[in-house]
Amino acid sequence: MIRMLCVRAVAAALMTLTLSWLCFGQQQGGQQAPPPGQPPGGGQQGGGAGRQPGNQPTFPDRGAQQTIPEISRPIYLSGSVRLSDGSIPPVNVVIERVCNGVIRPEAYTDSKGNFNFMVGGQNSAVFADASVASPAIVGPGPQSGINERSLTGCEIRANLPGFLSDSIILGFRGALDDPEIGVIHLQRLANVEGYTFSLTTALAPKEARRAYEKGLDSMKKKKWADAERDLSKSVQLYPKYAVAWYELGRTYQQQKKLDEANHAHLEAIKIDSKFISPYGELATMAAVQQKWDDVDQYTSQMLKLNPYVVPEIYFYSAVANYNLQKLDLAERRAKEAAKADAQHRIPRINHLLGAILADKHDYKGAADSLQIYLKYSPNAKDADAVKQQLAEIEKALAGER
Repeated sequence: MIRMLCVRAVAAALMTLTLSWLCFGQQQGGQQAPPPGQPPGGGQQGGGAGRQPGNQPTFPDRGAQQTIPEISRPIYLSGSVRLSDGSIPPVNVVIERVCNGVIRPEAYTDSKGNFNFMVGGQNSAVFADASVASPAIVGPGPQSGINERSLTGCEIRANLPGFLSDSIILGFRGALDDPEIGVIHLQRLANVEGYTFSLTTALAPKEARRAYEKGLDSMKKKKWADAERDLSKSVQLYPKYAVAWYELGRTYQQQKKLDEANHAHLEAIKIDSKFISPYGELATMAAVQQKWDDVDQYTSQMLKLNPYVVPEIYFYSAVANYNLQKLDLAERRAKEAAKADAQHRIPRINHLLGAILADKHDYKGAADSLQIYLKYSPNAKDADAVKQQLAEIEKALAGER
């Protein structure tokens, strides 16, 4: 019998992405890295009289062609988002830029479905929640401009769970070009009953909406006590304000007030059972507390309402069912999570799938999954333990031949 490490807890930190900044050709302090074979400092190897290595003057090669550096300039884009019937989306939509497979959220639409932003600029904060995919962002952070050639072939699209967006392909754009790029259309997906917005929002009175928006502004500034005050006022003025209850729950979570957060999210669901975002937060909190029956309940409800959710929801469902000894369902959910996580943002999915398959005596499948985990998490704290598990599995496979 091969002994696998059971997955006993799921960290809430899985719901956020850690960005790794890459520095090419530079050492710490901003100095250019020396070419291969040359010591740091830029001088000649070995000793000698006169200036020490690293202090030798350098002169440009007059015969070499001088390269003019390309300048980054501010480039603005504007347009609008409409549903397939021409109507304005009922909620603010995230506008994304996709270049060479890298996804970057750029802006929100306004209440009229319009957007206007500087490409690569420091635009509206895009809050991650437990039901909406947080795109993997690779590359530099907020910029003051962008190279005009680098947008060629990039796509601009909208992101609203439960809907499929068309894309606008960009060509070469100059800083003085007309920023208008046109209309992005959203098509409602089939077999979707739940959404990341609530229909009760449109009925909110002006004062409740004002308090809600003030609370959101405080959340962006991470002023959680102020956000709690304003969002509490919002739901007092309009008790059926489902999205305000949801944001109030998230504010409680940030302050570690889990009982209050649980109550707020349940209120949101009671008001609008097809508003899926609270289910994700409830599942996250239950997973952290290892309440596997609750995790299974909330993830199942969420996936029934909208199967187009982030891989974490499938992963949480797999973890819950693995701990509940429902191995067939755990395997199915883990495979769905792995399929949704094509970029391997969450290598732990493959670790879990390996454990499930090993328990079901599918040793080849288990070995393949653990190898994927080690490939994308070579420096994980449990890497040595997983390598030992993999060695035991490979030994069992050799015995079957």
